[in-house]
Amino acid sequence: MHEFSELRKQADLFFEMGFENQRNGRLKGAVGCYKKSLEFASTAEAHTYLGWAYALLGKLDDAITECKKAIAADPNFGNPYNDIGAYLIERGSLDEAVPWLERAIKAGRYQERMFPHYNLGRIWEIKGRYLKARECYRAALKENPRYKSAWMALARVQAVMN
Repeated sequence: MHEFSELRKQADLFFEMGFENQRNGRLKGAVGCYKKSLEFASTAEAHTYLGWAYALLGKLDDAITECKKAIAADPNFGNPYNDIGAYLIERGSLDEAVPWLERAIKAGRYQERMFPHYNLGRIWEIKGRYLKARECYRAALKENPRYKSAWMALARVQAVMN
């Protein structure tokens, strides 16, 4: 038991260092730290954040692969489902993104459900399905009434509908 907790402490330390690097724009440093964290413990969080760093570096295939590893590590963790959906939107694979975002909304361990609602709204807005987009943006705002991007998107969709 002691060995496991020491490994987890090391994993957490490198994860925090990775996050600090990423927050300060040092993406390659973040990638290195997340990989080191994963050497100590394979966590959904480290895979997800490694994926996010890859996405910011323009490596969407690697980002999606890491998110799928995160899901394998913890299927209840919502972040990687949303992230896969967002990366697929970035690629223009809108229909492929929808089920990932729907799974994010239903995930048991997810505190930021406004993001998949918002991302679904983006898809419906791009497709010209403004009523569905408005519904999604409203759902995002129900999750977080201070989510500025959702307010702007809702205003944009309502202007198109008027």
